[in-house]
Amino acid sequence: MNALSVSIITFNEEKNIKRCLESVQDIADEIVVVDSFSTDRTKEICMSFGVRFSTHPFEGHIQQKNIALEQCTCEHVLSLDADEALSDKLKNAILAEKQKGFAEAYSMNRLTNYCGSWIRHCGWYPDVKIRLMKKTSGKWAGSNPHDKFEFFRPTDVVHLTGDLLHYSYYTTEDHHKQVDYFTTIGAQSYFEQGKKANMLKLYFSPVAKFIRDYLFNLGFLDGRAGWQVCTISAGATFLKYKKLRGLHQKKA
Repeated sequence: MNALSVSIITFNEEKNIKRCLESVQDIADEIVVVDSFSTDRTKEICMSFGVRFSTHPFEGHIQQKNIALEQCTCEHVLSLDADEALSDKLKNAILAEKQKGFAEAYSMNRLTNYCGSWIRHCGWYPDVKIRLMKKTSGKWAGSNPHDKFEFFRPTDVVHLTGDLLHYSYYTTEDHHKQVDYFTTIGAQSYFEQGKKANMLKLYFSPVAKFIRDYLFNLGFLDGRAGWQVCTISAGATFLKYKKLRGLHQKKA
């Protein structure tokens, strides 16, 4: 049987972290939490589960996940966000792989809970994520705040059954706050990459995103929650490009 580390990054996650830790405590040989100096009960809750807890100034989602990865001592690592938890089916699938011997990497479907509703359309599902991998097979990369695991060499990825349950937003206000936060990070990341947003992209991209998510990705089947997800997401696209234009104008 292979040993398994679980890595989690946190900041003021007392609302979510207990559920996350409960879902992995039966399959983890160690749980590594890297925290960005939370001011709530996050550390207290983590320590009650016997995790290896450390703090590090927040440098970005990607950087923080790599720091957590480096601290893991097992050959294979399951990387989770604090607002995620394993479904029973996914946990059993991971346990079965652990007992027979892990492959190099695994992907899984992520299912998001939005204000109490599970979103199965809108481009939000199956939202396949690579989250279980051999520690030395790659590193976290991407463009903040959207991370992805990047392999050092071509790697076969096994897909697991079950869902990674993502408890994203409890209220629409939470969604709007996250949009403001993520669009600021996203705009800064685009700016550093030299990307620009002309007026056509500023106004056309949000419309295109709404049509794609609500109509082509069947967001309307998710009812009122689907409408909220698609409209706010389209607004986020507009806001990101607006902030990007503002950064370029400030530089000029």
